[in-house]
Amino acid sequence: MSSSPTPFWRPDVHADRRPALLARGRIKAALRRWFEARGFTEVEAAILQLSPGNETHLHGFGTTLIDNAAESHPYYLHTSPEFAAKKLLAAGETRIFDFARVFRNRERTALHHPEFTMLEWYRAGEDYEVLMQDCAALLAEAARVAGATTLRWRDAEADPFADPERLTLHDAFARHAGIDLLSTVSPEGTVDRAALAGQAVAAGIRLAEDDNWSDIFSRVLSERIEPHLGRGRATILCEYPISEAALARPKPGDPRVAERFELYACGVELANAFGELTDPAEQRRRFEADMDEKERIYGERYPVDADFLAALALMPAASGIALGFDRLVMLCVGARWIEDVLWTPVAEPGRGSS
Repeated sequence: MSSSPTPFWRPDVHADRRPALLARGRIKAALRRWFEARGFTEVEAAILQLSPGNETHLHGFGTTLIDNAAESHPYYLHTSPEFAAKKLLAAGETRIFDFARVFRNRERTALHHPEFTMLEWYRAGEDYEVLMQDCAALLAEAARVAGATTLRWRDAEADPFADPERLTLHDAFARHAGIDLLSTVSPEGTVDRAALAGQAVAAGIRLAEDDNWSDIFSRVLSERIEPHLGRGRATILCEYPISEAALARPKPGDPRVAERFELYACGVELANAFGELTDPAEQRRRFEADMDEKERIYGERYPVDADFLAALALMPAASGIALGFDRLVMLCVGARWIEDVLWTPVAEPGRGSS
């Protein structure tokens, strides 16, 4: 299967795509059963939100709500059901999941689509390491119902039934780039741009003069680390520097890093998990810092959802994770493009219009 300019609704094209789409349905049904068997409640987060999210490099789709007095209000299509889900935790829900349709602008690649499905689930009162066990179980369950013995993407393979490798960011940077990452992070969580830049240049990473610490971190991660992850078996990449975990709490015993991990298979990022931050003041500080950076880079900022911050004050300790459902299906059926596993892909500009 491959991306094609031929419309998906052509009968010959659909016939070629249909086996992967049917596998998608089987995987979704199996994962839904998995959650329900463990006492989870399926929820449906509203797509229209006051804020699409407050991460620097996430771009939302804006729209306008017109009220009964004919007054206009800016709203957004959510980039994740996270804010709404955490409000439900504050309301008293304890185990929830959502197959959410989400929307992200400026993203269209073999692994990105402007509209896609995010599977999110949350466990109140449970440690984020339990989510690592969930990930291993869900990979195996998805592969089983898809009839896949191996996960595949391009030239990479992974065994969905093998226990995932667990690797810290510090160890990954040392192993694959020769960089001592945590030597550039202070006990207070502040970062040393010059120290990281010097090590990155010595490792052969090309930098721009205006790259900040986060830019350099991301470049090393994408160029030197991610291609090695999830080969042979899945990788759980954990203990992100605190500056790279906007909604996660610090890890007890080492405030330089956060309770955050990402799941990789075949070099593809599948999921992003947090031990959730529940401090409203600290969350507001992080959001505003990220929006300042967004405004510096892109010339725009999104509002902060004050209702979400108020709910954090009532939210219990919890862990939560977002998994790219379409990507999981891709790996199970061996698709090379995300559009191969979407029933009705969004047409690219200039196609399908007259």
